[in-house]
Amino acid sequence: MSIRHGLLALLERGQMYGYQLRAAFEESTGSTWPLNIGQVYTTLSRLERDGLVRSLPESEAGQRPYEITDAGRADLALWFATPISRTDRPRDELAIKLALALTTPGVDVRTVVQNQRTATMRTLQELTRLKYTSDRPEDLPWRLVLDAMMFQAEAEVRWLDHCETSLVRHRPPASGPTPTSEAVGFRDEEARR
Repeated sequence: MSIRHGLLALLERGQMYGYQLRAAFEESTGSTWPLNIGQVYTTLSRLERDGLVRSLPESEAGQRPYEITDAGRADLALWFATPISRTDRPRDELAIKLALALTTPGVDVRTVVQNQRTATMRTLQELTRLKYTSDRPEDLPWRLVLDAMMFQAEAEVRWLDHCETSLVRHRPPASGPTPTSEAVGFRDEEARR
């Protein structure tokens, strides 16, 4: 999630100070990804350092608004024009967890899969409930974020089903050294004959 570009997009609407940016971000995403105010100000400092935003004089209430610069607009336009690559996304903690569970003594991988499936189904039910709480046109950005989260949860359940099927078919290797890739390739070739 690019907080940097999220803040730039919000500043494209007009000048805002930190708390306004946080509220506008959470409103746009339906509070799906709550922002810590410290994240907002840290990101604003970096954006200002990089010449993408500039701070304006403090108001009488002591709030310092920020505005986007031309360089910030160019960076934002490039972000919107560039597709997100699968390699740009964060690591999948669940995939890593299951891969490690398979090789960690004493871990019941099937229980790990079942616990995750239960939690993911609960999340999917909650997201579905949230989606139908409002149908106002101004809630479309929030509903699209919820849709993305629902599709990801559905895909995770399908993947967990696949993992469970693979576990049923899995035969743990005999204890001893792990076969080399050449030996595995040789066995695959022998099996094809």
